[in-house]
Amino acid sequence: MRFRKLKQKTKHKLPPKIKIIYAFYPDKIKALITDMFMIYAPILYVIAYVIMGGKDAFQSSQVAPFFGVLLYGLIYAGLIAKFGQTPGKKAYDIKVVDAKTLKNISFFRAFARFIAFLFSATIIVGLLTPLFRKDKKALHDILCHTVEIMVKD
Repeated sequence: MRFRKLKQKTKHKLPPKIKIIYAFYPDKIKALITDMFMIYAPILYVIAYVIMGGKDAFQSSQVAPFFGVLLYGLIYAGLIAKFGQTPGKKAYDIKVVDAKTLKNISFFRAFARFIAFLFSATIIVGLLTPLFRKDKKALHDILCHTVEIMVKD
């Protein structure tokens, strides 16, 4: 058999390219606000009024807000690792995935992304980077090699 005919028979078809739609910045902000009301506010309420006994005790404590943020981060990381979405992200059809494989990320990577989000939120530049990038990645997405994409379920 000639080499050309052999080569033609062994051609591999490439998988079709997947079109990725990056999440829109306003939708990301709305999803964050939704998560704050659905997850973080109840955590703070329970800590302030059930555990601490009132707002004055909560305000005078420096440990209580830290535990509130820590608990929110653990819940956030768990939801991102298991489903790729939080309730707010699900409401706006956003999913957090690995930038290369487009699969869900691990719990530890999701928690590191949350810590990186806290860092990028303190230096406002980190939250403004999606406005200047084609792939709409914020600083915490760049550091953790993740991307927020639009999905239709």
